Amino acid sequence: MTSLQTSRSPAPDGSIDPPLDAIRRKVESGIRLSVEDGLTLMRTPDAWTVCSLADRVRRRMHGELAWYNVNKHINYSNICALSCSFCAFHRKRDQDGAYEYSLDDIRREAAAAIEAGATEVHIVGGLHPWLPFEYYTDMMRAIHEVAPTLHIKAFTAVEIVHLARISKRGRDGYEGIKAVLGDLKDAGLGSLPGGGAEVFDDRVHDEAFKGKIRGDVWLDVHRAAHELGLNTNATMLYGHVERMEERVGHMIQLRRQQDRALADWAADRGIASQRDSEENTEDAIVLTGPSEQYPNGRLPQPGQTRMGWFQTIVPLPFIPDNSELQHLPGPIGLENLRMIAVMRLMLDNIPHMKAFWIMHTLDMAQFMLQNGANDIDGTVVWYDITKVEGAGTHQETTVKDLQRAIREAGFVPKERDTLYRPVLRNGHEWTIES
Repeated sequence: MTSLQTSRSPAPDGSIDPPLDAIRRKVESGIRLSVEDGLTLMRTPDAWTVCSLADRVRRRMHGELAWYNVNKHINYSNICALSCSFCAFHRKRDQDGAYEYSLDDIRREAAAAIEAGATEVHIVGGLHPWLPFEYYTDMMRAIHEVAPTLHIKAFTAVEIVHLARISKRGRDGYEGIKAVLGDLKDAGLGSLPGGGAEVFDDRVHDEAFKGKIRGDVWLDVHRAAHELGLNTNATMLYGHVERMEERVGHMIQLRRQQDRALADWAADRGIASQRDSEENTEDAIVLTGPSEQYPNGRLPQPGQTRMGWFQTIVPLPFIPDNSELQHLPGPIGLENLRMIAVMRLMLDNIPHMKAFWIMHTLDMAQFMLQNGANDIDGTVVWYDITKVEGAGTHQETTVKDLQRAIREAGFVPKERDTLYRPVLRNGHEWTIES
């Protein structure tokens, strides 16, 4: 694969879909886009200009760098109390293929991660009906026993709510969720992944994710994590039963919560807030404008504030697999590129955009780096949740493959840790670049 030219005109013939012209001017000036702008970006036939604008923003924020990491996924159990119609991962305890890891299994996985030079373990699983809350805190401690340098990114918001219930703190609402997160943090939890968000809309949840937590609860979990100083990721699972309006609405809700998470940091850095026309407020924090708007640095860094924030957005395409929604085609190709681009433009205060190669293929992730993404994820090794049709659970790529994919896309590869600190590596040994 050869890289596209690094500076693209609005379209191959220099033209632009007229409704995009006002959006282009906003993007050039670093002005927050509206819901109507988002819908225009989703519906215009001029996908070239949409992707070109996202590439421009991506290069403003990150230059020629593209990040990867050395990580290992651990799916500790596929036994789940829920039976979501979109999910081919879950099993009941007596079903073929059901599994659950012991703490010794977890220790072996963590030791293998260290042996492979990983800086991170990414841990998620089903909502196991019988495992006690202590299993999860003991899991954190067991990992740190054998692998004290590993960052633990673990548990979706859905899992955190489940842990609040089994720890008898579910009735305490937000404070119960925060207490559970505090216990997990004390045991070694470093950050939260973004899974379980799906699409923040009650109609969509009732049709495709009934029984799962709704968007307001997902946002509460991440707000509690941010208040405890934990950074988190955010996702959107698109391409099933949702409408374009619901996709854009999901982005708006993420954006508003991030405004609140970054408010103190932005004030300390001298970044002026903007008007948010959707909320009729003057507290929008925009990170995608021209460089002169950020004299003290554009992106939040670890240690600059007591609050955590959404550090990465990860668009996830719905993959039918053998789920109850397998009659739906799922998104491919151009729609996936458009989603990456639109989310980069609309989510103007989330620093990083990830092209999750496991669900797109590494080849497609290269194109996504040219259309808004600045992160290609990591080596992974094992992923048992959702994958491209025909792929097995052992899905691994090498650092050389990741670096090559980034270079072929026209960017400079750089290894990071979970918090986007540059990594210096000597074989399996690594340190954080000062």
